Amino acid sequence: MKSYMKKAAAALAVAGVAVSLAACSNGNNATVVSYKGGKITQQQYYDEMKKSQAGQSTLANMIINRALEEQYGSKVSQKEVDKQFNNYKKQYGSQFSAVLQQNGMTQSTFKQNIKTNLLSEAALKDIKKISKKQEESAWKNYQPKVKVQHILVAKKSTANNIIKQLKAGKSFASLAKKYSLDTSTKNDAGKLPAFDSTDTTLDSSFKKASFKLKTGEITETPVKSQSGYHVIKMIDHPAKGTFKEHKKAIDNQIYASMAQDQETMRSVISTVLKRADISIKDSDLKNVLSSYISTNNLKN
Repeated sequence: MKSYMKKAAAALAVAGVAVSLAACSNGNNATVVSYKGGKITQQQYYDEMKKSQAGQSTLANMIINRALEEQYGSKVSQKEVDKQFNNYKKQYGSQFSAVLQQNGMTQSTFKQNIKTNLLSEAALKDIKKISKKQEESAWKNYQPKVKVQHILVAKKSTANNIIKQLKAGKSFASLAKKYSLDTSTKNDAGKLPAFDSTDTTLDSSFKKASFKLKTGEITETPVKSQSGYHVIKMIDHPAKGTFKEHKKAIDNQIYASMAQDQETMRSVISTVLKRADISIKDSDLKNVLSSYISTNNLKN
């Protein structure tokens, strides 16, 4: 979640000035700050903010968010937003508030970012259609959901010792309880939720090593990930099955990959903005959307 939050923070870092930009656009001269000998009005603040990269980025984000909301709001429910939010909250437990703070976010701004991402996904699926060639390519590398047990340790030597004990007949459950650093699974024999090749939460090296195992097999050597070293046992590795059985998961995997491509998402947002029929009234701000669309596509 930390990397996700960093992206969210980058997008929303200037959210604090958004209200001011919107409020000042009517030329209001109400006082924002007073000091001995003078004051700063809303208009003066607005004039300065619209010259800054932060102010222009804020306006661009506001336009994009509202265009997405208008076109795809019906496809994203508050229930979906809350579900994702609660999953992150559960994952980080008592540290959730601290992680939010470290990334310069509040629960409210994080929820808004989740919603924006869901709206962007809805736009992506509407605008970009998956080709048969893409599906065929993804199917070649697809692995169905498997169930594994794992023991996570800090040192490779410890992992090698565990493998040696397993070969000598020690039970996986007892060794997981004794050694594993994964507190969420150590008391349940190291069992992880089932996952397939579309999973984005597990380390790629962990998944790759797991998919090589047959049911009942244990890794011969420790598997290194960002978390440490793993000893993995395959509980259930089913047959691949047919493409039709896994089409939905494969399409979701393709879209997830597309969502990570900046040029693809830039193209999607460009289409959304063109459909929104944007009209920027302040000539000083006419280029705020230039990263996505030409000013020729905007109304005066």
